Amino acid sequence: MEVTTKDTLNLDDSKALVEGVEQLGDKIVAAREAIGRIIFGQPRVVEETLITLLARGHVLLIGVPGLAKTRLVETLGTVFGLEERRVQFTPDLMPADILGSEVLEESESGRRSFRFIPGPVFCQLLMADEVNRASPRTQSALLQAMQEQRVSVAGHYHALPAPFHVLATQNPLEQEGTYPLPEAQLDRFFMQVDVDYPERDAERDILIATTGAVEETPKRVMGPTDLMEGQRLIRHVPVGESVVEAILTLVRNGRPESSDIPEVRQHVSWGPGPRASQALMLAVRARAVLDRRLVPSIDDVLALAHPVLRHRMALTFAARAEGVGVGEIIDKLCETIA
Repeated sequence: MEVTTKDTLNLDDSKALVEGVEQLGDKIVAAREAIGRIIFGQPRVVEETLITLLARGHVLLIGVPGLAKTRLVETLGTVFGLEERRVQFTPDLMPADILGSEVLEESESGRRSFRFIPGPVFCQLLMADEVNRASPRTQSALLQAMQEQRVSVAGHYHALPAPFHVLATQNPLEQEGTYPLPEAQLDRFFMQVDVDYPERDAERDILIATTGAVEETPKRVMGPTDLMEGQRLIRHVPVGESVVEAILTLVRNGRPESSDIPEVRQHVSWGPGPRASQALMLAVRARAVLDRRLVPSIDDVLALAHPVLRHRMALTFAARAEGVGVGEIIDKLCETIA
């Protein structure tokens, strides 16, 4: 099988890769089970979030209030041993409220100097709650942290802890007083995960488990070092040429300028860029490891097309007026590689 990795692995390296993938798969399965004991009825959300963490990305969670988005972040922090913090985004939130600021201090000798006080972004897992309620200026400050893994305050750069992940939430219903995320920032999110209502049986489990005298608490399964080692390992997982071609076909057909699909040329205003291809490449590797497989398949591409592409495409005004959804367009794209 042809592979895309540039690394030349000898037999010993290949064996080490297989063993590493198996060990990582065991740890991730244990982490998923630990999360599943706290978060009920959202296996897809948990899986896509774990894939994003393994791929060293950031997640945008879209869902109505009360679907355990905040609890998911708290649980992930405990299970992976990450330092997590939460910031409630509001229209009056300033960049310094997230990044930190410099204060002027005077010593006993009378000498004055500036001291940097880190903001809540200096953590390993940041929950940006209702991120679209903050002003564009504040959103841009978060964008730099997401992209560069560092922040700039008063002309000085400050590195963020590693690993660093942002899990942002957005309420799809309340749009008054919000600032829609710009395309550049949306593209920085590895996935957009839509959080739906749980099934009836799952909601029954929620009622029983969370309203009793004793409520189960999450337990640590992995550490930050384990997660970072897993992130490095994911990039060594081989990808077959057929999967690479499927990713390219899917993404390039989503661009109206070069698409072979009439619906895309008619309804799509702008399509996914190369960052979407990169995200799919990493995501299919992570999903394969999550399923205890060494090699990704086209089924992985089909399964991840929606969360990777839905926030990287925009419909024309006419398409929205006709009730056309991005999901329908992505379904058409998937038909070209199925």
